[in-house]
Amino acid sequence: MTQDNKIKFRKAEISDKEVIWEIIQQSIERRRIDGSSQWQNGYPNEQTIESDISKNFGFVLTVNDEIAVYVALIFNDEPAYSTIDGAWLTNGEFVVIHRVAVSENFAGQGLAKRLFDLIEDYVRSENVHSIKVDTNYDNAAMLKILNDKGYTYCGEVFLAGGVRKAFEKVLI
Repeated sequence: MTQDNKIKFRKAEISDKEVIWEIIQQSIERRRIDGSSQWQNGYPNEQTIESDISKNFGFVLTVNDEIAVYVALIFNDEPAYSTIDGAWLTNGEFVVIHRVAVSENFAGQGLAKRLFDLIEDYVRSENVHSIKVDTNYDNAAMLKILNDKGYTYCGEVFLAGGVRKAFEKVLI
């Protein structure tokens, strides 16, 4: 990717839903091909994305105005996180990262890592200093990003019918 590409991070709009759903379906298939059980049981689905957008949870990273990455950011609300086999680093306000999906058109360009930088900037701008996230044990790509971005493994949570590895990063 050249420096000429203009990257933006913004809230998703309902007009983005079809493109986002296509990206989510690509990610579901990619996880299946990789042998992951994550996202193989009908979640997330089109209604999940519509709900994200209507609740202002949905965000997109665009490259030259084309949607490249989708993510849901949820402030202070993940019931599954109230019970953790382990311990969170903080107990205050937090943002949860859910449903990270990269378009096949942009795969392998480092945009998921860039997304995490932009999320940190956004969360700081909202005066929140904790980001929490979970992922499947077999989601090697996400586990690598969380490690590279300095997230701390905190334990296990039970979410979407399975045990997930839970991580937190405290923003200074």
